[in-house]
Amino acid sequence: MSMLLIRNAALPDGRAGIDLLARDGRFVEVGPALGAPEGTELLDAQGLLFSPPFVDAHFHLDSTLSHGLPRVNESGTLLEGIALWSELKPLLTEEAIVERALRYCDWAVAKGLLAIRSHVDVCDPRLLAVRALLQVRERVRPYLDLQLVAFPQDGVLRSPGALENLKRALDLGVDVVGGIPHFERTAEQGAASVRLLCELAAERALRVDMHCDETDDPSSRHVETLAYETQRLQLHGRVTGSHLTSMHSMDNAYAAKLIALIADAGLSAVANPLINITLQGRYDSYPKRRGMTRVAELQAAGVPVAFGHDCVMDPWYALGSADMLEVAAMGLHVGQLTSAAQMRACFDAVTAVPARILGLAGYGLEPGCRADGVLLQARSPVEAIRLRAQRLAVVRGGRVIARTPAATATLSLPGRLAQVDFAA
Repeated sequence: MSMLLIRNAALPDGRAGIDLLARDGRFVEVGPALGAPEGTELLDAQGLLFSPPFVDAHFHLDSTLSHGLPRVNESGTLLEGIALWSELKPLLTEEAIVERALRYCDWAVAKGLLAIRSHVDVCDPRLLAVRALLQVRERVRPYLDLQLVAFPQDGVLRSPGALENLKRALDLGVDVVGGIPHFERTAEQGAASVRLLCELAAERALRVDMHCDETDDPSSRHVETLAYETQRLQLHGRVTGSHLTSMHSMDNAYAAKLIALIADAGLSAVANPLINITLQGRYDSYPKRRGMTRVAELQAAGVPVAFGHDCVMDPWYALGSADMLEVAAMGLHVGQLTSAAQMRACFDAVTAVPARILGLAGYGLEPGCRADGVLLQARSPVEAIRLRAQRLAVVRGGRVIARTPAATATLSLPGRLAQVDFAA
């Protein structure tokens, strides 16, 4: 029997001075001043924030850490990134994809990111990336939940053989049906792809997560079809629209109608602030559009909205470090989500909300939940975002699997010596 006592923690819901006792990988007691049997491992939180682990609802693990291969995206646009990825695909090897993905998963664990939904391109008939990430999923299972989306990067109808490749990927064990309707050749084909893929998900009792309307073009309205098909096929609670950036440019009257349809269908939404602010607005001179979807309005309508990292050092984005607090901070700024409740919701957008979207079982800090979490050098969720707080300890299944020293600085100033603790 393994036991861990996390002593004197602040929790994201505002409770302070809380102990969490884990036994055999589950939290069994949560409350003040808990006792524990002799020999229990102790993690002293010292009043700092202990949170459930970070969750990334939208990522591309097959392309991560490939920046500069075979060349750099000079224009910085989405379309050049897609073209560059097509150039790279024939050069890929299963071993290289596995190595890069595992390296990124190491980064993720160090940052307290213990669940990732990754889209994996199925338009290569070899399914190299699919096989690589299925292998990675099994290798990281003890310490990270990896959920895979069958993603037809070049369009399920536009790319020859993509539909059969996608079905083969699902047969191999990929978890979620993906799509990219705005990249099909016509709006009609885009709508047809949504219908086709939702029917496939309904037949197989799978979740759906589509790249939807990732463009500045306000006439790209495929999420409307996604909401309709969700209603028609009774897929409520199982469907996610990712990006939805065209909503940023839509007429307000239509956007209001669309948001109501999304809410009524029970869709979830994923914005990708770092990438949306980088890739969108590229056709603008000034003023430049931000490109991120209408997060505040979607949240106000009751739509679950998560933030994803999307890319790290790949054909679309040269930066990134698996830090979901950086993602939350960018989402806060781009969306002008600056009220107390909105800033708090930005923390939820990289923790509790994506956990619900992924359907993670046993996520949370209540008795019976899996004993996973991250100790942050901050005293509240908003302070954690402000500071991009250090991950002092990462816990998986009641065991500390990563530690990072506290961020401090010693100042030697005229007439004054001081040590700065950034969470104080």
